[in-house]
Amino acid sequence: MTLTTARTARTAQGGASVTREADGLAVASFVLGLLGLLVMNILLGPAAVVMAVVALARSTARWGRALLGLALGVADLVVLAVLVTGNGTVSWSLTG
Repeated sequence: MTLTTARTARTAQGGASVTREADGLAVASFVLGLLGLLVMNILLGPAAVVMAVVALARSTARWGRALLGLALGVADLVVLAVLVTGNGTVSWSLTG
């Protein structure tokens, strides 16, 4: 009886650890996607997309943030594509 209880506690604790990591990935994807709209969208956009997909695959409790991170990561890539086709460069300037 004691072994079963210890095993159940260990499984529950390991499950909480995976959920906590997935929650962290969801928040990180949101932050990277948001930052990617301003700087280094060539790196931060794909990183945000990958982190969001991993967080959703691990069934995060913060699925809204993971979806926002995914959307912002895709938006980063769209901004990058527009910059490359419009200016022929991967950088942008507020001064024109």
